[in-house]
Amino acid sequence: MIMNEKIKASEVQLTGIDGEDLGVMPTSQALTLAKKLKVDLVCTSMMSSPPPCKLVGAGKAREEAQQQRKREQAPKVKEIRLTPHIEAHDYDTKIQQAERILKSGDAVLLVVRIQGKEGPEAKTLLESLIGDLKLAGRKQTGIQLSGKQAAVQLDPLT
Repeated sequence: MIMNEKIKASEVQLTGIDGEDLGVMPTSQALTLAKKLKVDLVCTSMMSSPPPCKLVGAGKAREEAQQQRKREQAPKVKEIRLTPHIEAHDYDTKIQQAERILKSGDAVLLVVRIQGKEGPEAKTLLESLIGDLKLAGRKQTGIQLSGKQAAVQLDPLT
């Protein structure tokens, strides 16, 4: 996204703040208009001649670009570790933590450490976590029991 003085074209096809067509005009005139209205001049594509540009509220263009980059990034997987014998308050804290991560757009890997014959308890714990988090995320994988841990990954709802 090219903005304001970085637009090198001699003339641009301009669209106003409310989407109205302002026609083709010299870039210098479009920049003067943008400064007068206290907005940014944003070029949407450099592939055509004259390039289409639009007037966007100051700061809004940068915010849109930032949101676009965030959407393009793959979600991170954040791990939350638990034990099968978790107390109610700690359980609630882990639920809140997982909800916050899921709502921010990242995936959560819930891992329960197992010692001895705690496999069924770990599986029950993960099933209840999945149930409590169904409004924030959905499971990507089934519950995987392996040696010393049980794990399940939840992806955010989109």
